[in-house]
Amino acid sequence: MVGRATRGRSAEYAWLITGPLAVFTVIAFIAFWVNEPRWYEAWLPGLALFGAFVISYLGVFTLQRRTAFNIYLTEVALVLAFFYLPPPMVIVALGAASLIKQFRIAAVPTKRWFNLAKSTAGVTAALIFLAFLPDVRDSGAVAGAVLFAAVMISTLVELLALTGVMAVAMNLRTAQDALRTGLPMFAIAAVNVAVGLVVLAALDATMWAVVPLLVLFVVLVLVRRSFTELFRQHRTLADVYELTRAVRNEGGNGLADALLGRVQVLMRAEYATIWLAPAGRHPEVLLTAQVANEALLDLSPVPIAVRERAIAEARTIAVGARFAGTEDLRPTLREAKTKDAIVVPLRSGQTTIGTLEVVNRLADGSTFRDADVQVLETIAAHAAVAVENSRLVDRLRYDAYHDRLTTLPNRRRITDALAESVKVRAEDEVVAVLLFDVDGQRDVNESMGHAAGNQLLAEVARRLRGIADPGALVGRIGGDEFVVTLRAASIDATVELATAMREQMRGPMTVEKLTLDLDTAVGVSVYPDHGSDPETLLQRAELAANAAKVLPYGVQLFHPALESRAVRRLGIAADLRQALDDGDLEVYFQPKVTLADRHLVGVECLARWQHPAHGEVAPEDFVAVAEHTGQLSRLTEVVLSEGLRRCREWADADRPLSIAINLSVRTLLDSRFPDQVAEMLTRYGVAAAQVTFEISEPGMLNDIERVLPTLYRLRDLGVRLSVDDFGTGASSLSYLRQWPVHEVKIDDSFVQGMATDSGDLAIVRAVISLSREFGLTVVAEGVESELTLELLEEMGCEIGQGYLFSRPLPYERLEAWFNAQTEPESTPAGEVRRLRAVI
Repeated sequence: MVGRATRGRSAEYAWLITGPLAVFTVIAFIAFWVNEPRWYEAWLPGLALFGAFVISYLGVFTLQRRTAFNIYLTEVALVLAFFYLPPPMVIVALGAASLIKQFRIAAVPTKRWFNLAKSTAGVTAALIFLAFLPDVRDSGAVAGAVLFAAVMISTLVELLALTGVMAVAMNLRTAQDALRTGLPMFAIAAVNVAVGLVVLAALDATMWAVVPLLVLFVVLVLVRRSFTELFRQHRTLADVYELTRAVRNEGGNGLADALLGRVQVLMRAEYATIWLAPAGRHPEVLLTAQVANEALLDLSPVPIAVRERAIAEARTIAVGARFAGTEDLRPTLREAKTKDAIVVPLRSGQTTIGTLEVVNRLADGSTFRDADVQVLETIAAHAAVAVENSRLVDRLRYDAYHDRLTTLPNRRRITDALAESVKVRAEDEVVAVLLFDVDGQRDVNESMGHAAGNQLLAEVARRLRGIADPGALVGRIGGDEFVVTLRAASIDATVELATAMREQMRGPMTVEKLTLDLDTAVGVSVYPDHGSDPETLLQRAELAANAAKVLPYGVQLFHPALESRAVRRLGIAADLRQALDDGDLEVYFQPKVTLADRHLVGVECLARWQHPAHGEVAPEDFVAVAEHTGQLSRLTEVVLSEGLRRCREWADADRPLSIAINLSVRTLLDSRFPDQVAEMLTRYGVAAAQVTFEISEPGMLNDIERVLPTLYRLRDLGVRLSVDDFGTGASSLSYLRQWPVHEVKIDDSFVQGMATDSGDLAIVRAVISLSREFGLTVVAEGVESELTLELLEEMGCEIGQGYLFSRPLPYERLEAWFNAQTEPESTPAGEVRRLRAVI
C-alpha cells in the first residue's frame, strides 16, 4: 500500500503529556522538600548514586519490535536510591543523570524533555507510594517487597506516559503497539530489582562489598555486549536471508513493499527509502517506509545533497557520529532534523539506477556503524538485481504487446482489449473499430528509404494519439495500418467521429526535407453489428478501409457487400491474367463533347470485363487486383493499344477523334513507360497530340516528386496530360502552374451536385475560372442534366462528358451512336461530327 502518509500529529502534541508530568514532579518535589528541608545534606551518597544512574544508562540494550525500546539497568540503582536517599535527592540524582543522557544522544528538544519528565514522574510516583508506608529501612523482611512494588509503580507510570505520548503525537494504533511491546519491561524490571536487592543486602552487610560488585557489574556488561553482538550478527544473517528471498519472490511492482519494511526493521532505522532514477518509460520512483506507518510514503527524509554525492561518486555515503570522511554533510543532516543516514547506490553494471537509504538509527544514543553499512550494501546488491530483473521482465512483456517503432499497442494488445470491451458493453453503446490506412507509405519506403517511411509512421502515431479521445485505445496492427478502438453512442456517431479524426489527421508533414501531404483512408466496423469477436471486427474494418481509398471523403462503414467483393477479388486474381492473355477484356468508349457547339472531339477509353462465372466485374475491383498482382502494366498496354488502333481507324475514315486513357500513379513510377508510349505511337501511326493521359489528382499528390520526371517526358513526347478527379485531393489550385498538364477534369461529384448545392457550384466556378487563367482546358465529367449543361456553358467550361450525351459504349454500339446521334459538319479545320440533339 502506497500513500502520502504523515508521521502522525505534530510532535508538539507531546507537551500535552510532558507538561502534566513535569507539573506533577515539581509539586511532589516541593512537598518532599517541605517534609525534609535538609535533604541536600545527603549529597555524598546522592553523588554516588548519581554516578550509578549514569553508569546504568551506559549498559543500555535495545528491544526491537515494530518500534524500538531501550532497556536500562536503572532499576538496580533505583533500589539503592530508594533505600539510602531522601526523596528530593532521588529525584535530583535520577533527573540529572537522565538529563545528561538526553543531551549525550542529542535528542530533539521535545523528545528530550518528555524523557526527562517521564523518568522523574515515574520515580516521583514510586516515592509517593513509599511515603505512605513506614520507612523502608525499618521494614525488616518486607523491605524487599516494598522496594519491588515501588519500582513496578515507577515502571508502570513510565509505560503509561509513553503510551499516552504515542497516542497524542502519533496515533492510537502506535500507542497500542507501544503498550503491547512495553509489557515485557515489567519482567526485565523485576529481574533488575532482584539484582538490586542482592546488591543492597551485600552493601548492608559491609560497604566493602561495593568493590566486588563493581567488578561483577563490569564483567556482566562486557559479557552482555559480547552476547548481544553475537546474537545481532546471527539475527542479521537470518534476516538478510529472509529479505533476499522475499525480494526474489516478490519482484515487480511489489518490490518496494517486500523490501522497505524489512530493511527498516533489520537496520533498526526510522526510515528506509528506495529511489529509482527514471529510465526510458520507467518513471522516477521514491518510496519510504517509516516506523508506525502502514503505508509507504512518497517522500524521503534524506537530504538531496547526500544522495547526489552517493550517485556522483558511485559509492556508499554514510553520515553520522561514527563515520569519518563525511563530516561536511553532518550540518546538512542536522538541518533536516536527522541524526545519521546511509545511502547505498543501486548499480547495474557501471550505471547507477537508484539508491537504497536508511535514516535515523532507532534507540536513543544508538547510531549506525560500519557493520550496518556492510549489511545495507549486501541488501542493495540483491535489490539492484531484483530491479533489473523486474525491468527486464516488464520490458519483455511490454515488447510483446507494443509496436517498437511507435510504442503503440500492437495487434495482440488491440485484440485482447477488444475481447474485454465486447464482454462489458452497455446496451446503449457500440464498440467501434476505426482502422486508418496511411496513403503512400509504401511509396515513401521505395523512393526515400525505410528510415523516411518510419518517420512517416511515427508522425501518424503522434497525430493519432493527439486527436483520440482519452478513453480510446490507439494501436498499430500492420505496416501502414493503425487502429483506434473506443465506445460510442451509435454507428452514426462513430462514422462522424471517424470523419472528424481523418480531417484532423490530414495535413503536410516534413520527411527528410520534403513536405508530404499526409492522408488516410478510414474503415469502420462496430460490435455487435459487424462481428462478435476481435478478429472479425478488425478484418471487416480493414475491408472497409480498402474501400474508403477510392472515396473522396475517405471514410467507409463496413457492409456485407464489401466482404463479398473482397472474396471475389481474391478469386479473380488468377483469372485476370488469363483474360489479358486471351483478350477477354473489352474497351468501352465514352464520348467527349464541346459544350459551346456540341462537337464530338474525342472519347475516353474504359476497360470492362465480363467474367464467365462472376459476371461483370467492377473496374475498381480488377484494377486493384492488377495493381496488387503486378499486372497493371499489361492492363494499361491493352487499353492503350485498343485506343490507338481505333484512333487510327477513325482518322483513316476522316473522323479524327482523340482518345483519353486513365493512368495509375504506379504506372508513372515506371521509367520505361514513356519509351513504351513512343513506340506504340509509332507503331499505330497516331499523332501524340491525339492522346490524353488522365492521372487522378489524389494519387498524383501523394507521389508528385516521383512522378514529375515521367510527366515531363510524356509532355515532351507531345501527348496531352490531364488532372483527373480534380477537387477530391488536398492540392491548391496554384499547383496547376507547377505541373506539366494541359487539362483539368472536374470530378463528377462536384458536377452532379452543382445544380442543387451552392458549395459545389462555387468550387466548379473557381476551378473553371482559374484553369482558364492558366490556359488549361476544362473538362466536366458527370454531366447528366440540361440544367447542369447550361450552368457549365455559362461558366465557360469547354468540354463535357456524361450520361446526358452517352454512357460508355463498346466499339460496335459506339459506331451506331455515331450514326444515330451525330451528323457531319464542315469547319475551317475540316469535317467534324456534331450532336444532332441531346437526349
